[in-house]
Amino acid sequence: MKDLDTPTIVVTGGNSGIGLETAVALAGRGAEVVIGCRDPRKAAGATAEIRRRSGNESVRSLRLDLADLRSVERFAAELSTLDHIDVLVNNAGLVCDRRMETAQGFELTFGTNHLGHFHLTNLVLDQLRAAPSGRIVNLASVAHARSVDGITWSDMGRYRRYRTWRVYGDSKLANILHAEALAERLADTSVVAHAVHPGSVRTGFGRDGDTSGATASLMELNGVAQRLGLLRTPEQGAATSVHVATSAAAGRSSGLYWRDSHPARVAPWTRRRGDTAVLWENSKRLVSAVS
Repeated sequence: MKDLDTPTIVVTGGNSGIGLETAVALAGRGAEVVIGCRDPRKAAGATAEIRRRSGNESVRSLRLDLADLRSVERFAAELSTLDHIDVLVNNAGLVCDRRMETAQGFELTFGTNHLGHFHLTNLVLDQLRAAPSGRIVNLASVAHARSVDGITWSDMGRYRRYRTWRVYGDSKLANILHAEALAERLADTSVVAHAVHPGSVRTGFGRDGDTSGATASLMELNGVAQRLGLLRTPEQGAATSVHVATSAAAGRSSGLYWRDSHPARVAPWTRRRGDTAVLWENSKRLVSAVS
C-alpha cells in the first residue's frame, strides 16, 4: 500500500485530534474514509473539514459509541455495505478519573479502549480479509508501561482500588496484546495488525485519541507543556498511524508496536507469558456474555 489506490479506510474517533488528522492524511492520499463518532453534530463538522482539507469528497461519518456494544454492532452493520475494508484504524479512546461503566456494565476505560474495538474488529474481519492487503491499526500508548506485571485479570471490572493511570495503562497494553493476538490468528491471511504510540499530543489534554475525563491537575500540567512547546501537534501525533496504515514495511510485518514510525519495544515489565491468549479468551467471554 505504498501508493494508495482508492482504498476504503475506517477510523474510529475520527472527529477530533489524532483521529481527525489521520482521516485527513488518508483522505488526502485518495482513500474513501469512513469515520465513527458518538456525536452526530461533531461528526458532520469533522466530515466537512476532512473533505475541505483533503480535497476528497469520499468521506462520510457513521454514529459509533464504543462504550455500547449494540452501537458497535449497528456501526458494523452499516459498514457491511462495503465489499471490503483496506484499513481499520482503532483510534478512539478515553481516560477516566473515577470508575464508570459502559452500557453493558464493563469498566468504562477498558470497555471503550479495548472491548469496543475488539468487538468491532471481529465483526469486520471478513471485509478486511476481502481486501488485497488488509490492515488493522490499534492506537496504543507508551502509557502501557503503567501496567506493571501486566493486566490485572483478577479485577478486570475494577471493583477494588481504582487508579486512573493504572487502569488506562492496562487498556493501552490490551491494545498492544490485541494486535499481537490478531497477528497470530491472521498469520495465514493477507491481513496484518499493529499497535502504535502517537507520542504526547496537544489535543486539549495529552490525548492518545478521543480522551476525556482527566483530573484537573493533569490538565493543568498539560497546559504548561503546551505553552512550553513540549507536545506534538495532532498532525504529528497521527504520523505513525498513517505510516503503519500505508507503508510497505508495515505491510510486510505483523503484531508489532510502533513509535515514531519505527518498530519499538514494549515495556518488558508488562510482559507475561500467555497474556496475549488470556486477553483474547477473556475478551471473547465478556463480549459473548452480553451478545
